[in-house]
Amino acid sequence: MKTKCLGVCGDCGKTGKEIKVQELEFWNRIGSEMEKAGSGTVEYINKMFPTATATKLSHNLLSSIFYCSLTNIWSYPEASLSGVEPLMKKIHNEIRVVDAEILGAVRQQSTSGTKAKEDLAAATSAVNELMFKVREIKTKAEQSETMVQEICRDIKKLDFAKKHITTTITALHRLTMLVSAIEQLQVMASKRQYKEAAAQVEAVNQLCSHFDAYRDIPKITELRDKFKNIKQILKSHVFSDFSSLGTGKDAEESNLLQQLSDACLVVDALEPSVREELVKNFCNRELISYKQIFEGAELAKLDKTERRYAWIKRRLRTNEEIWKTFPASWHVDYLICIQFCKLTRTQLIEIFQNLKEKPDVGTLLLALQRTIEFEEELAEKFGSSSTKSVMSDIEEVDKGENSTQIVMDIRKKYERKLAAHQGNQGDDKDANKDLAVPGAGFNFRGIISSCFEPHLMVYVELEERTLMEHLEKLVQDETWHMDDGSQTNILSSSMQVFLIIRRSLKRCCALTRNQTLLNLFKVFKRVLRAYATKLFMKLPKGGLGIVAAATGMDGHIKTSNKDERLICYIVNTAEYCHKTAGELAENVSKIIDSQLADSVDMSEVQDEFSSVITKALVTLVHGVETKFEVEMAAMTRVPWGMLESVGDQSGYVNSINMILSGCVPVLGSLLSPVYFQFFLDKLASSLGPRFYLNIFKCKQISETGAQQMLLDTQAVKTILLDIPSLGRQAIGAAGYSKFVSREMSKAEALLKVILSPIDSVADTYGALLPEGTPSEFQRILELKGLKKADQQTILDDFNKRGSGISESPMGTQAVQVAHAVATPVPPPMAGPPSAAGISSREDVLTRAAALGRGAATTGFKRFLALTEAAKDRKDGPFRKLFNP
Repeated sequence: MKTKCLGVCGDCGKTGKEIKVQELEFWNRIGSEMEKAGSGTVEYINKMFPTATATKLSHNLLSSIFYCSLTNIWSYPEASLSGVEPLMKKIHNEIRVVDAEILGAVRQQSTSGTKAKEDLAAATSAVNELMFKVREIKTKAEQSETMVQEICRDIKKLDFAKKHITTTITALHRLTMLVSAIEQLQVMASKRQYKEAAAQVEAVNQLCSHFDAYRDIPKITELRDKFKNIKQILKSHVFSDFSSLGTGKDAEESNLLQQLSDACLVVDALEPSVREELVKNFCNRELISYKQIFEGAELAKLDKTERRYAWIKRRLRTNEEIWKTFPASWHVDYLICIQFCKLTRTQLIEIFQNLKEKPDVGTLLLALQRTIEFEEELAEKFGSSSTKSVMSDIEEVDKGENSTQIVMDIRKKYERKLAAHQGNQGDDKDANKDLAVPGAGFNFRGIISSCFEPHLMVYVELEERTLMEHLEKLVQDETWHMDDGSQTNILSSSMQVFLIIRRSLKRCCALTRNQTLLNLFKVFKRVLRAYATKLFMKLPKGGLGIVAAATGMDGHIKTSNKDERLICYIVNTAEYCHKTAGELAENVSKIIDSQLADSVDMSEVQDEFSSVITKALVTLVHGVETKFEVEMAAMTRVPWGMLESVGDQSGYVNSINMILSGCVPVLGSLLSPVYFQFFLDKLASSLGPRFYLNIFKCKQISETGAQQMLLDTQAVKTILLDIPSLGRQAIGAAGYSKFVSREMSKAEALLKVILSPIDSVADTYGALLPEGTPSEFQRILELKGLKKADQQTILDDFNKRGSGISESPMGTQAVQVAHAVATPVPPPMAGPPSAAGISSREDVLTRAAALGRGAATTGFKRFLALTEAAKDRKDGPFRKLFNP
């Protein structure tokens, strides 16, 4: 393609000066537009000149043109260069339009700046003018205020003068009224015109209140003193009239009552202290005759207490018209009753102090009962009706036979009522505040009866004697056996004991809830302790036994099936008493006074019944253990050294199984799971050691006899493990199985020692019975049939290595090793092995484990176990099987 050269080249001979200035401006504008549009130079040129070919240019188009002009490497096709001129014209037109717009914008901005300055100057001038006007207005306002003050100066003086004149006129008018009212009141007081005087006193009090600021003026002081004297005269007249009440005839009494009713209005108009003094004097005058009557030797007795309350009731009824004379807000009858109660309490205390001997219980309780009834009547008449939660709870004691359920129901109901009472306690306090008289809200309950409290020990002693007599009768009438269809499995006397205790509690709560109730609660504790003693005394007794050495009780107890059932009933009864005693203490703690609630504790009594339960269960174990004596003796009489073969389990084992099968189901049905489990543990802990010691009582035991005895031991262990299923109780069976296995494993270990060869018997004994003694080891040698000389040699060797055996770390693991092959640490030896050779501990335990497996199996497996144990022996019935 032919191109037009724009630079210096050898073909055309033209120079760069021939490039037009317009073309340079054109390309500069092109470059600026491309830079503003964000597109490359090459793309824009290709868009404008699609047929042109050029090298890649830089973004600065002007530099590229100069570069091309100098290097002569940029060329354009002629076909594309023909459109340069029109494009340049178009661009020039656009440039002129843009320049014109820029020029117009510059001129407009210049004009706007000038106008803004003019507007700012105008605003500043307006603000200055406004501030000048404000100052001018403020000055005129001050001038106006000064002018108004000058105008009103004289008017203000006249206003003050008018105010003072008005106050003076009003004070003089009130003073005139006060003088007149006091004179009128003086006349009324002298004529005893109480109704008019009451209103006049109120008026004078109001007028005097206006002269509180003029107390220092002599005239006002004089008037006040005169008014005070008049009030004193009124008070003396009223008191004199009231003192004459009840001394005249009926017609005069009627007129006097009306006059006294008006006098009460005067008393209300006077100070409150006047009313209090009048009521107090009237109450004292009313009770003078009461003091005179009941302070005499004839009626100052405890059995005349009921007549005191009859007197005040009669007095209140006969003087009902007199009580109506007083305003209801005075509560005169209420205050008379309070004074009567306080006076009666004082006189009763004197009667108690003058007694030379203890009061009669019947008379004391009757007086106390009538006193409590009187207090209740007064509380219902004058006080707010309080909920008798304690009494309503005790009323339910006699309903139903199930005492435990009764106690629970009472406790729940008491808690509900207590919560309701606490919720309404605030309302009761607000209601009591409405009685705006001395003693309002007074609690009549206990105001008199509390003086009986220190003298109620005779009642407590009577209750104790009564309860103890009932207890003795109940124990005597107890059949000490239950029917098979009974569901409770407890003695009926226990329910009767708590029934009489609840009745006693009901009687006491009707009288008091203070110290006497606490003393009676202590009586309940003594009664329950006595009943626990009665239960303990009914347990079968016997001689000495194995368990007795650990418990301190008599062992060797012979019990029949009836005795065993009785023991179970005693256990269940003691458990019932333990539970019900705690509930009784909880109930009493809610009924008794809150200050004594912490002293209510039944833990000692519960411990007594827990002790009865423990002793009864141990006695039951003694009885079952005693049944095994014949079988244990039969075991020692078996010729273990003469047995020729190992057969089925021995006859004494079958007898043991029959004994347990006969008694365990009955015990399991009567005892609770907890106590049945306790019985099983005690039985296993007793039978296991006894079986172990019984082996030593046997005569010589041969190898076959030891195998047979080992088989019997495993059978006894199986029988003991099956006891929970016989009792139909599986609770704690896993723990019991471990316990039985641990106890019987000692007997198994002893038999395995007897089965061990002579040369390894010492090592086997040290491994399986690490806590054994030399005397036991010697007895084992005797059981094996060794002579004294042979025994001495083995004992000497055993004593030499005894320290190593006793210090063996096997300890409690020996029992576990007897059932599985282990790899224990060999004990330290006293010296080098002998020539005959001593089997290692591992070999001894391996053979012992084989013996245990042989005793646990039958048939061919037993034969293989026995032959395996006899491999290393030099003699014995099975040694010939291994001879060549």
